Amino acid sequence: VQLQASGGGSVQAGGSLRLSCAPSRRAFNSYATAWFRQAPGKEREFVAVIRWTTNYAESVKGRFTISRDNDKNTFYLQMNDLTPEDTAIYYCARGPHFSSSANDFTSWGQGTQVTVSS
Repeated sequence: VQLQASGGGSVQAGGSLRLSCAPSRRAFNSYATAWFRQAPGKEREFVAVIRWTTNYAESVKGRFTISRDNDKNTFYLQMNDLTPEDTAIYYCARGPHFSSSANDFTSWGQGTQVTVSS
């Protein structure tokens, strides 16, 4: 399965972006889909996951929303009230388990850069 991520860009603090990810194969409910991010010099970290429910990293709760559109075969990460600490490459991923561990995801997108300036 290939995943195509898009929607990154540069915004000022307090701004919003919406990331999109389109798997090459359907069956959303058979898989968990997630967003991770990696800032320069840091390890990849969990952001949000969705399957029948959702889960978020504490650092993004209340600001980010993960969702999916089955008709468009696409899932999203709406990011509001962005801060410079959110600057990272964001990756979408899909795997068989509702998890916050990158090791549980078997398919990854190429990443999209998000840069937030103060």
